[in-house]
Amino acid sequence: MDTFTLVSTVIVAGVFVTVILLGVFSKRSALEILDWKPTRSAEAEAEAEVDDIEQMVEAQNALRRRRGKPERSLEDIESEWRES
Repeated sequence: MDTFTLVSTVIVAGVFVTVILLGVFSKRSALEILDWKPTRSAEAEAEAEVDDIEQMVEAQNALRRRRGKPERSLEDIESEWRES
């Protein structure tokens, strides 16, 4: 093994070990370091999910109307889902 390869490997390994040790022994959490805060509350997420479902059902019903099929309600879809 030549000298360059040995020195390069030792440097890369040293940096890797240093980063791991800094993470293990750090007093702050990753969320504090990144200053991460949720952009929306859980209530807003749930509301967005309900809106998404309503939009998907409406889009599916629009396709069904174009094909001449009867529309489906959210209850129909939920009952079909529970049966399977």
